[in-house]
Amino acid sequence: MATKRTTTKPPKIPASVEPAECQPCGGTGNVAVTVFVGRKRRPVGQQDGLCLGCLGSGTASAA
Repeated sequence: MATKRTTTKPPKIPASVEPAECQPCGGTGNVAVTVFVGRKRRPVGQQDGLCLGCLGSGTASAA
């Protein structure tokens, strides 16, 4: 006796779809962060920082 399937298969995602590029970092995973020094917190330059939008992966999140 055959049993009847009660669940459906998940839809297949095409393999050719590439994830979108992250907008804040432009897909590099790094963003410029201003460096402050002294008691008055003066800006003196910039350094690379981790992109919080994609956490360094360079691809946009699904949410």
